[in-house]
Order: sequence, then C-alpha cells, then structure tokens
Amino acid sequence: MSDQGSKADITSAAEELLEVFTRQQKAQPLVIPDGIAGLLYRIRIGIEAVTTLTGKASWILVWAVFVLGLVSVVTRYIARFIQRDIIIGEVFDLQWMLFGALVLIGLNYGVREGVNPRIDFWWANFTNKTKAIIDLIVHTFLFMPFLVVAMKALWNWSLAGMGRSFDGSWSTWQFWKIWEQSTDAGGLPRGPIKLMILIGFFLMATQIVAEIVKQILVLMGHEDLAGVAAHIAPVRIE
Repeated sequence: MSDQGSKADITSAAEELLEVFTRQQKAQPLVIPDGIAGLLYRIRIGIEAVTTLTGKASWILVWAVFVLGLVSVVTRYIARFIQRDIIIGEVFDLQWMLFGALVLIGLNYGVREGVNPRIDFWWANFTNKTKAIIDLIVHTFLFMPFLVVAMKALWNWSLAGMGRSFDGSWSTWQFWKIWEQSTDAGGLPRGPIKLMILIGFFLMATQIVAEIVKQILVLMGHEDLAGVAAHIAPVRIE
C-alpha cells in the first residue's frame, strides 16, 4: 500500500507541475488601457497594418522582377542564336521600374523589421528602455527631419512628372494622358515611378512615426503594447 501510495503521490505531483508549467506558457491576453497609452497603441497598429500590406506587395514585386529578368535573359540568348536583335523596350523599362517600386514600398517594411545594421553584440545587451531612448533620439532628430526635407523637395518634382503645371494647375484630370513620357524608344511613362519615389518616402515616414510610438510606449512601461520581443545577445568569439 505504501508503494502504491508513494507512486500516486509522485504521479499527482508530476501532473500538478505539468499543469503549472502549461499555465505559465499560455500567452496572457493583451489588455489595451484607456488614455494616451491605448491611443498610441491603436496608432501603431493602424500604421503597421499598412506596412504589412506593402511588405506583401514587395514579395509580389520580387517575383515580377525575377520573371521579367528571366524574359530579358532568354530573349538575349535567342537573339544570339538567330543573329537578330530582339529588344523589347517595354519589358526592360518595366523591369527597372518595378525594381525601383520594390525598394521604395519596402522601405517601411524594412524599418519595422529592423533590417538596418546595428552592432549586435552591444545592442542586444542594452535594456529595452536604453534601446528605446537611443532609437527615439535617432528617429526623431535624424530620420524624421531628413524624410520631411526629402518629401518637400520631391513634392513638386513628382507631381510635375504626373503632368501638373509649374503654377500648380492641371490641364486635365486624366493624368495618364499628360504624365511624363520616356525619351527612349518603346519606353514606358516615367511619371508613375517619379510619384512612387514620393510615396515610398511617405510610407517610410509613417513607419518612423510608428517606431517613435513604440519607443514612447516602452518608456511608459508598456512593452507589451509596443510589441517588444526578447533578443538574445549573440555569442562573441574572441
């Protein structure tokens, strides 16, 4: 009886430990507070929803650029085989324009995912609040002023490419009839890609705003609302 009783005790203790461990592993539901913290959280979520869409669009453009590049290579070798020039200007123009659009609409996604280079073996050892202070200073006083100046400089240039006159008027609302055309034979219009440069910088600026919001939330003690993930410092080999 004593052996059976001890086995039962061990079994029940193991079950209790397993239940406690499982309960600890379950993610706690996110509680969105009222006030400024809740407002900042909703701003971050709204901006990053757009960032997610542009990230998915970037993946589609990657495949489009790959297919167009493959077409260019195949036609080049076919031209050598038949000893004739096969030049499809539209395909060439579309390839570099889509590559440019890929980079431009992917800027905000890259900022969100943190692809910018850092000295990881230092950075990962900082506390989240130290990281937030550094990023807040850099994003507020370096990134945002640069993006504001860039968008201001690109505004008239991009809209002129879409057909707007220098006095700010439009001769017609059908801008596809008046936007800037390519000077190359068989080239595609250049107005849309010029406008895309302005849009790309604007999207990046919105994500920088989301990053600033994250850092403010961390400094307010709401790391869960900021979506801060634990980052393990890499092992240094010396």
